[in-house]
Amino acid sequence: MDVKKKDIVLCIMSALLFAGGFFVCVFGPKDKYSESERRMLSAMPELSAENVWSGRFMADFEGYAADAFPFRDSFRRVKALTALKIFARQDNNGIYAADGFLAAMEYPMNRDSLVHAAERFRYIYEKYLTKENKVYLCVIPDKNCFLAKESGHPAMDYEDFEKEMAGLADFAEYISISDLLEKEDYYRTDTHWRQEKIEDVAGRLASAMGMELSGAYEAHRLEQDFYGVYYGQAALPFEPDELWYVTGEDINNCQVYDWQNGKEIPVYDMEKAAGRDPYEMFLSGSLSLLTIENPDARTDKKLVIFRDSFGSAIAPYFISGYARITLADIRYIRPDMLGRFTDFGNSDVLFLYSTLVLNNSDTLR
Repeated sequence: MDVKKKDIVLCIMSALLFAGGFFVCVFGPKDKYSESERRMLSAMPELSAENVWSGRFMADFEGYAADAFPFRDSFRRVKALTALKIFARQDNNGIYAADGFLAAMEYPMNRDSLVHAAERFRYIYEKYLTKENKVYLCVIPDKNCFLAKESGHPAMDYEDFEKEMAGLADFAEYISISDLLEKEDYYRTDTHWRQEKIEDVAGRLASAMGMELSGAYEAHRLEQDFYGVYYGQAALPFEPDELWYVTGEDINNCQVYDWQNGKEIPVYDMEKAAGRDPYEMFLSGSLSLLTIENPDARTDKKLVIFRDSFGSAIAPYFISGYARITLADIRYIRPDMLGRFTDFGNSDVLFLYSTLVLNNSDTLR
């Protein structure tokens, strides 16, 4: 076969391959949601004269084609491994692997963000709290604290981070928990800490607030595997985590009310445990306002926790120590609305936030 014929055959094969890919993208079966990435996939753009002439159709089609590409997850994995193993990149999509864990790069410390967070906390303090309220602050280190520096990735000074935040929120007594934690207390493929590993953390917080917990807990493992949020973002081959939860008499007998949706919910939502993000089984995930009533409480003391998603896993430990616990997530509810639903009288108040949220606090209202 001469050169001219080879070129013609190559052109025909390329055209067929392109046409086949285009046909699959446009007419093949498509998912609307990526389970691994936990995001909605781009939809096929509307084909209209206006969209074509404006250039919007082709711009949107590029994103759609990338999301609808056949065997997309396999190609993402090959791309991630190539970037890390061959081109020696430190991360893939901002996620890096170190010592058997996946973590998101969080660097440098954003002092402006810490100032904003402290201002939001101070607004709550000045609007709702009095001298009768004991007010506390605790910063939860993300797992970069135990992985980044040791693995050669950019690392914040977490001790300085805590001191900075404690100084900005000087109206609250600071409780440090970093010395109780290590990387094994976090999921390998997810952001969060493991509930069954943080009983000692809950104990320190309760003790600092003058409260004693029951300590009678039993751990249970979910049957299904748990692939955390970093698993899909990194697109790297990783074994799944195990997801455990703890029960006890007070946890089993309490009542939880979800003000956002106006209904009672379980402490552990087994439907969500089998869903897209199993971590949302803890108090049904990121809800704006919850109250937990303990009918067997040995005190009339109450606790209000301002928290992010890390608070969902640790809050059940506190049930034995309080008659009522209120959990407020001011990423989803404006602080000026809290007075309609929350009684701060005879209440301890705990601001419990991860470094991930404090360093990116534009989400706090």
